[in-house]
Amino acid sequence: MAEILARIASEQHGVVSRAELLDAGVAVGEIERRLNSGALLPEYRGIYRVGHRAPSREARYLAAVKACGRGSVLSRCAAAHLHRLIKGRPPPPEVITTTERRIEGILTQRSRTLDPRDVTEVLGIPTTTVARTIVDLAAILDLDTLARVCHEAGVLHGTTPNDVAAVLQRRPNSPGAAALRTVLHGDVHVTISTLERRFLARLEAADLPLPQTNRPAGGRRVDARWPAHRLTVEVDGYRYHRSRHAWEQDRRREREARARGDEFRRYSYGDVLEEPRFMLAELRALLRHPTPAPSPGR
Repeated sequence: MAEILARIASEQHGVVSRAELLDAGVAVGEIERRLNSGALLPEYRGIYRVGHRAPSREARYLAAVKACGRGSVLSRCAAAHLHRLIKGRPPPPEVITTTERRIEGILTQRSRTLDPRDVTEVLGIPTTTVARTIVDLAAILDLDTLARVCHEAGVLHGTTPNDVAAVLQRRPNSPGAAALRTVLHGDVHVTISTLERRFLARLEAADLPLPQTNRPAGGRRVDARWPAHRLTVEVDGYRYHRSRHAWEQDRRREREARARGDEFRRYSYGDVLEEPRFMLAELRALLRHPTPAPSPGR
């Protein structure tokens, strides 16, 4: 029994279900003895923590999913926190279930059919995908926050507006769908970081035309674009560009910008905040006159 508990606990954030113990050959009487001794601690009906209740987001979320039955998945704000799309204290568990469930401490939403394309696993916890999580969040987030979540999804996971639009196509009447479409189409003016805000302030102080910010271009979002001048700019803060994934995404954005006929420039923290005169001189030259669109076939 001790070996079985140790194995399951190590694989499942210290969470085990009664059904799993029975399937592993543990007798009902042994389960009861462990409950009486405190070796198993009830979390929900038929769901136990092994040995202790030390605070653990993963244990809390996995226990909630297990309590809601087969086919259940973590969703909405809890899924967003697990995907690192939102910060702060972990929200209460929210779970999509295939049958009606009312469990104290768990926010549940019933869905008779959950598309397999909308389900993934994060840290061993069945969870809605990043794109599906964004669609579900659209019902409860304001536009600015929703746009920031979409940006985080692109930076952290490479999720594109097209990925989210594919989920929306399957769920066209989802609450918040109209608001989310305005974000995906780039109709929400939002700057994501302090660096981007300072970049725009530099442009304004230099009397340069302001760009579109964080709008889709070539299937993914870009920091700043002047369509009439066929110019795309990315500003690189350390937080969003320190991983290999982010580095790969940056190179891809540059290739896509050049493929659509744009000039491409990348400016660093130092360019924007410490020594902006060279950046501003270059932008002034690039933004002097609109650039004609490339001829077809070229």
